[in-house]
Amino acid sequence: MPSIKVINALSKQKCEENLKQCCASSRWVEEMVKRRPYDSPAELYRLAKAIWWSLSPSDWKEAFAAHPEIGDLEALRKKLTTTATWSAQEQKGVAGADFNILEALRRKNQEYRKRFGYIFIVCATGKEAKEILEILTQRLKNSPKEELSIAAKEQEKIMLLRLQKWLEEK
Repeated sequence: MPSIKVINALSKQKCEENLKQCCASSRWVEEMVKRRPYDSPAELYRLAKAIWWSLSPSDWKEAFAAHPEIGDLEALRKKLTTTATWSAQEQKGVAGADFNILEALRRKNQEYRKRFGYIFIVCATGKEAKEILEILTQRLKNSPKEELSIAAKEQEKIMLLRLQKWLEEK
């Protein structure tokens, strides 16, 4: 089990930087830093989830906005180094996709943004491009309220995976 002591010993600024790579909601980062020191990785995860679900939809959308659109490989390259690496790993099922699937993802992403006002969020880890396209197509049928809840759940999955990766690096 990774040592939580290393994370607790980080400067406030360094902890904020690392947490922001896990979830880019400013309020989430602020609340997570306030609650240090953490007793264990389990407590870190519990706090991360509790704080996430206490946030407002605008805080969630701030976190969503930090992600590159699924299939936008150029945007992946422009993100911060660690986040780009993690995003690339998460979207590796898309990287080698057929041009027609990537083009369909691009079009559906535009449709999604127009319909809901934020980018499509899905925990892409372990998913191929075709599966992501099917999920995106299906979720376009949701009501805005229903979709925001689903997107927040997907962001929570991403956040927890990234926290785990961060802990494993420490």
